[in-house]
Amino acid sequence: MIEKNYQPAEIEPRIRAAWDDAGAFKAGRPERRDAEPFTIVIPPPNVTGSLHMGHALNNTLQDILCRFERMRGRDVLWQPGTDHAGIATQMVVERQLAERKEPSRRDMGREKFLERVWQWKAESGGIIVNQLKRLGASCDWSRERFTMDEGLSRAVAKVFVALHRDGLIYKDKRLVNWDPKLLTAISDLEVQQIEVKGNLWHLRYPYEGKTFNPEDPSTFIVVATTRPETMLGDSAVAVNPADDRYRSVVGKNVVLPLVGRKIPIVADDYSDPEKGSGAVKITPAHDFNDFEVGKRHKLPQINILDIEGRLALADNDDYRKGIAQNGFDLIGDMHGMERFAARRDIVARLEQQGYLEKIEPNTHMVPHGDRSGVVIEPFLTDQWYVDAKTLAAPAIAAVRSGATAFVPKNWEKTYFEWMENIQPWCISRQLWWGHQIPAWYGPDGKVFVAETEEEAVGKALGYYTEQGVITDEQAHEMAVDPAKREEFITRDEDVLDTWFSSALWPFSTLGWPDDEKDVRRYYPTSVLVTGFDIIFFWVARMMMMGLHFMNDVPFPTVYIHALVRDENGAKMSKSKGNVIDPLHLIDDYGADALRFTLAAMAAQGRDIKLSTQRVEGYRNFATKLWNASRFAEMNGCELAKGFDATQCKETLNRWIAHETSRATHEVTEAIRAYRFNDAAGAIYRFVWNVYCDWYLELAKPVLTGPDSEAKRETQAAVAWARDEILKLLHPFMPYITEELWAVTAKRDNVLALAAWPIQPDDEIALEASMQTAMAGDPLAIPVMPASAGQAETFSDPKAEAEIGWLIDLVTTIRSVRAEMNIAPATLFPLILVGAAKELQERALRWSDVIKRMARVAEISFDAAAPQGSLQLLVRGETAAIPLKGVIDLAAEKTRLEKELAKADADIARVDAKLGNEKFVANAPEEVIDEQREKREEAVGRRTKIVDALERLKAAG
Repeated sequence: MIEKNYQPAEIEPRIRAAWDDAGAFKAGRPERRDAEPFTIVIPPPNVTGSLHMGHALNNTLQDILCRFERMRGRDVLWQPGTDHAGIATQMVVERQLAERKEPSRRDMGREKFLERVWQWKAESGGIIVNQLKRLGASCDWSRERFTMDEGLSRAVAKVFVALHRDGLIYKDKRLVNWDPKLLTAISDLEVQQIEVKGNLWHLRYPYEGKTFNPEDPSTFIVVATTRPETMLGDSAVAVNPADDRYRSVVGKNVVLPLVGRKIPIVADDYSDPEKGSGAVKITPAHDFNDFEVGKRHKLPQINILDIEGRLALADNDDYRKGIAQNGFDLIGDMHGMERFAARRDIVARLEQQGYLEKIEPNTHMVPHGDRSGVVIEPFLTDQWYVDAKTLAAPAIAAVRSGATAFVPKNWEKTYFEWMENIQPWCISRQLWWGHQIPAWYGPDGKVFVAETEEEAVGKALGYYTEQGVITDEQAHEMAVDPAKREEFITRDEDVLDTWFSSALWPFSTLGWPDDEKDVRRYYPTSVLVTGFDIIFFWVARMMMMGLHFMNDVPFPTVYIHALVRDENGAKMSKSKGNVIDPLHLIDDYGADALRFTLAAMAAQGRDIKLSTQRVEGYRNFATKLWNASRFAEMNGCELAKGFDATQCKETLNRWIAHETSRATHEVTEAIRAYRFNDAAGAIYRFVWNVYCDWYLELAKPVLTGPDSEAKRETQAAVAWARDEILKLLHPFMPYITEELWAVTAKRDNVLALAAWPIQPDDEIALEASMQTAMAGDPLAIPVMPASAGQAETFSDPKAEAEIGWLIDLVTTIRSVRAEMNIAPATLFPLILVGAAKELQERALRWSDVIKRMARVAEISFDAAAPQGSLQLLVRGETAAIPLKGVIDLAAEKTRLEKELAKADADIARVDAKLGNEKFVANAPEEVIDEQREKREEAVGRRTKIVDALERLKAAG
């Protein structure tokens, strides 16, 4: 029995338990061992995370695909898991230690600290997993993985060793994004560019051999910088080779102010002659662009900062080389000074000595750590790198060949731009939480890379014994005594970038390298659903690793979804206060309403403008379905055993079978094409407009009438159509559909495992039938094999013509009423003009419905429309409504003309704004979109008004 009110909060926990009891989401179910596999790996959320709107969208779309394919008989594996989130997790635990006034990470040591992290993970990690379950995610939770679990850790070690052996992993001294607070290198994704109001300092660098005179420009060259503190590490000044102003000084030296180091003037295209003075300072150890210039000109790399962002001048041989006495004086004055304090000091010294020409206000983007909040330093350190350029070549070729395709396709351009300009991938992080790099160092710095410590120690001891550095006896002692061994051989303290382990996700989660049975079954995966922001960081790396280790792409399709913005189109952020919490929406409206909202708005290539009103609207949609199902139940609508909708005799029931077939195809094809919004739109229209508003309304007289064969058929047809709706809607709204499936009839299994109306084999047959039919007759209706289902193959043009005409007639009359401001209580006659006998019979069959639903007084037939009547064209047939005495034609014309003028004014106002180049250039994206939407609405309004005026004109 269906409860009176739809209560998601009461339904959802019970349904989740039912799915668990049925093992509905487990891959490899016995009955599907021979079925075609369908695999998706979940983009692993951070173990520290909680569900945000991006997660909600991403996982809703994945769940739609998984539920759809599961119902189509596939062996579905939606592989869940979480990422260990190196920096985030370490920060969480360190913050917890500080709050509890316990010893710090460094005080307790690495081993004890890692024990605390694992303890935190067991107690508090993985909250997001339960939140994903609340959303309805149908992952195989029995297979949940963690990037730091034993199996994945072995996979990481094996990959590192293999790539190192092949020369694709190496150690190098290069610039990285360095966080002076967290004391680690970070990825570009963890760098946030923030607009800062700063300054541009113009500095005078004296030419070597000339007496510096601040008043004489011939004695110096001017450079501009936003970071004067880095000038202590300058190793050149660059000018453009085509800049005639400096052609004569290229190859000469300038003397670095305050320091006295002689540095060359080099010609390089990096210098822009149109910017500033056309000359730029080159600091290879503190700027990514300067690093490349330095490599081209073989310039020294002079790092003048330590890991905490303080000046490191004492015992700095690179800095001390070639400096004058004043440069040595700076060591005593400034060594250890914080970088921004050093900036102020250096600027003051430059000004005092005449080297500061001017200071200009300058607003520019400054990189900040997204977690620490501090300014990031380009920092020269020894790090481990992957030869990404070599690994990228096959990954680029795979997308160019079509082995992997992006949806929407335009994201392939972004992929190529990133991959074709790829730099070495820095994979080491100065953290404790993560996969410790499997590299050990001997006393002379020689590195031994191995999957296990035992293997590495064996290699090292064998090597040093052979070299005569240690004796066989010493080697034996070290092999059995860890304390002695650690004095001789030490492990690299760094850990790997979390993107390194997640790059292996499509195959490491399946058991590689320990057990490849599931790898053979489920790899490559079927599709990846992810956001555009990690195409480079995750998608590209999975492509590289999958092709290198599995000799196949990890997925043939990458579906890139858009951003979820607020209702005004602004990006959600805590600082703006416009963040919408998906869990609050689930609490208020139910998971189904949120899921359907996200799917309905997930048009390819368009961001989602989310409002609580939209979610509330789809909650109303769920309530509509609930009430319709209760109506059916209260009117005895049950699916009779062996019922076949294609054998119905009643025109109305044949029509609903026809419409169900059409909706089934629309939804199926849209999901297959990743047009989630079209699929949601199709099922929404079918449920609300076709089934609820028309079919049940038209069926009411029969359902509430006396017992008859027509009534029994209609009761069965209503229940059958409801069941088909529950199947089609299930991927989008799993909770309400599963509940209604359970309470409306005795079922063999949960809806999650029920058969989709169109199975894959039926699709193949249907497509072949359509091709055959179209080849002979473009209007032919394809016929399916007898083994196919009912709804997906049925077509009845005659039933559609009759009921479709009825619906269109009533809808058109209702539109006229609205356009002309005719009150619902006002009845008027309807005349069908030149109606053939068949149409007259049809109109008489449905006359009671037309009168009731269109508020028509009477229906008659005539050869011509009466004078002064408004004529309507409905499916090629003319209907006339005499308006004399119903409305004041002149007054209505005046009103509509005023409305038309208002619509024209609204359009003109928006056109003026959008035609203003300055407005378009400066206005936020969401404001531009809002104006375009206003214009679209006004144009639609204008079209309706013009149509109404034309009708009035025709009426005389």
